[in-house]
Amino acid sequence: MMQNLLNLAMLACATVGSMVFGILSAYGILRVGFAILRPQPAVPIEANQPEPAGTL
Repeated sequence: MMQNLLNLAMLACATVGSMVFGILSAYGILRVGFAILRPQPAVPIEANQPEPAGTL
């Protein structure tokens, strides 16, 4: 009887663990995929602007 309850508990824990692993791995894969698809912000290239000379 005790062995059957232990087997049932281990089966339930394995089931929950595998579902959590599947959900988290799918979340990670989708997050990486959407991060790759998101357009990267363009970095503006600023030309060197001349500055007036300071006076003493």
